[in-house]
Amino acid sequence: MADSGGGCCRCCCSFIFTLGLTALFMWLSLRTSNPKCSIKLLYLPSLNKTLNLSTDPTLNFTLGLDNPNKDKGIKYDPVNVTVYDFPNRSHVIGGGVIQGFYQGHKKKATKQSQGTANTTVALRAVSENGTGVFRVDMSTAVKFKIIFWYTKKHKIRVGADVLVNASGVKVYPKGIRLKSMAPKMGSFCVLVGALVNFLVFTLLSFCGKH
Repeated sequence: MADSGGGCCRCCCSFIFTLGLTALFMWLSLRTSNPKCSIKLLYLPSLNKTLNLSTDPTLNFTLGLDNPNKDKGIKYDPVNVTVYDFPNRSHVIGGGVIQGFYQGHKKKATKQSQGTANTTVALRAVSENGTGVFRVDMSTAVKFKIIFWYTKKHKIRVGADVLVNASGVKVYPKGIRLKSMAPKMGSFCVLVGALVNFLVFTLLSFCGKH
């Protein structure tokens, strides 16, 4: 009877261990990483003192969107960009939209667009020397393609403060990383963690009885 109980316990341990490895494999296969977003160019002609274009309502921007996933594509909804006059988002200067698109795994995309700006608000936001700090926010929703199917949509909300010079152009030539404000996609991780805890609890309870 003791040998039978020990054999049953070993069989149960082996089964639970296999389930644990399966859960770990599923987590590694299905987990996703949000795209890395940056603002590469921001230009407001209305702030260009040299060209005297104070009434030009255009707003030009370029985004960098990188897919860090090794084997998962990303399908973007329309990407909305909004520019505010101060980092605390006191007033909206303007914005624009980049049409939705699909991005393959480990691919990088550079997307240019032109929107409209409120020149009055923009001119009030700069200092006497013509420079100013603006808040650039980007929002969209994405679905991740895993083999032949897509996940549910996940909201992406990112933003950064951008320094603009007297010519109305972003000062730093390199892209500025837009930091995420969206909640982390941890629902699947929570599910896997709960499953592992349940398996461990079951194992300890069963072996304790034998």
